[in-house]
Amino acid sequence: MKHIISIASGVTLGTAGIMMMGTLTGCEQRQQEAQNKFLVIEQLPNGKYKVVEEMATEGPTRAIIRERDELGNIQERFMSEEEMKALAAQEYEKVQSGTSETIQDNGSGGAGMGLAGTILAVAAGSLLGNMIANSLMNNKAFSRNTRSAYTTSAYKKKTARTSSKKSFFGNSKRSSYKKSSSGFFGG
Repeated sequence: MKHIISIASGVTLGTAGIMMMGTLTGCEQRQQEAQNKFLVIEQLPNGKYKVVEEMATEGPTRAIIRERDELGNIQERFMSEEEMKALAAQEYEKVQSGTSETIQDNGSGGAGMGLAGTILAVAAGSLLGNMIANSLMNNKAFSRNTRSAYTTSAYKKKTARTSSKKSFFGNSKRSSYKKSSSGFFGG
């Protein structure tokens, strides 16, 4: 009987350990996702905006905004973290009131969003904090519309970078167990 109780406690401790490691890995990934970003955001011919480049940075979150002038020429301007925070906060207020395009189910089909919506969609965590970013990502319409903030190539780079993160055990999240031909325990 003692042996059965000992095995049961070992299983419980093992399960708790695995759950703890999973939680720590999840926290590490969320922390990495909320890191500061350097963005290049481009205005589309329809007046909406999309992210064309996104890079992690150790400095403050900032962006280069490429906009079209009245002749259709692209002009670049720098946007500081303070300006980005102000736009993201304004858009978040619209999310709270239900008027933000980031939560509308308008079927835009990836046609971009306004500048504030684009900034909120791609940098909410680094600009407004993880709690706000998590609450936004729990909104299904917001999560769905986040993809329209990226050009196709920028989104593919982002998802490839996110999905190749290492887990606690050093394995990629996308990899699966592969049995070697030499046997289960390598023998």
